Amino acid sequence: MSQQFNLGQYRGRLAPSPTGLLHVGHARTFWIAAQRAAERRGTLFLRNEDLDPQRCRTEFVDAMIEDLHWLGISWQEGPDCGGPCAPYTQSERRDFYLQSWKRLRKIGAIYPCTCSRKDVALAAGAPNDGDDEPIYSGKCRPASSLPGGARPSTPLRARGTDEASVPTRTDEPAGFNWRFRIPDGEEICFDDLHLGSQRMLAGRDFGDFIVWRRDDVPAYQLAVVVDDAAMGITEVVRGADLLKSTARQILLYRVLGLPIPDFYHCDLVRDDMGVRLAKHHDSLSIRKLREMGWSPERVREADSSQILRCGR
Repeated sequence: MSQQFNLGQYRGRLAPSPTGLLHVGHARTFWIAAQRAAERRGTLFLRNEDLDPQRCRTEFVDAMIEDLHWLGISWQEGPDCGGPCAPYTQSERRDFYLQSWKRLRKIGAIYPCTCSRKDVALAAGAPNDGDDEPIYSGKCRPASSLPGGARPSTPLRARGTDEASVPTRTDEPAGFNWRFRIPDGEEICFDDLHLGSQRMLAGRDFGDFIVWRRDDVPAYQLAVVVDDAAMGITEVVRGADLLKSTARQILLYRVLGLPIPDFYHCDLVRDDMGVRLAKHHDSLSIRKLREMGWSPERVREADSSQILRCGR
């Protein structure tokens, strides 16, 4: 997992998930990422973030590669061209994630959770701002901790969890949602290269988050941290909807002892109701605009109002 990179070399990435067709918001973000890599004479790579087996489809992988090339974006490493950090497809990188899960488990930084998504959403005191996951109520969180803030290396009984439901095996994560225990009250600060200084309070802005799902799928937060570190990423360019995820990921970088990259969060393209574009906005997909005769330049440069008028 320890790949050697040239010190000072810029390494950026495009990290789409093949759960649908890419839309104009993706086009904006990925174009910015490509331009920033080119301006710094760095290396850009494509990573296929296909962790979700129920939503990811092969045809969307092919479509995203074709659409990105059509936009005029090229990369030096990726699932289609290889490279020193292969594999570049997340579903083929399970062993890397499992190693990090075992490390987190050993130091007691994570705990098993039996709560469903519905349980969390319905729990009292679990607000949701619409662009982010609800704050976890702490129902399954261990009721005690070690002196001085140290975390245990063996499972603690959690509030509201029977003894029988606490896993006795520690070598495999399947069967439980595994949550990272955040340091309540700690302020997570970072300087975003586009949006400026960011400050978020653990326990208020976000809660204990999932790093491994009960269906034995690594969660986004853990996978991107492990991959960005393993692939030597120096700058993460992505949408501003992931600002809170950055705070979560900084905590993972610290606990795992991994270098923290710089972050550049792009402005979001929103519809006329102020809702950020998602893959269900099929009329605003890159593929649809191509079919309507739009050029790559027009897609890259059009403002939100032009794009939204087109989608009506």
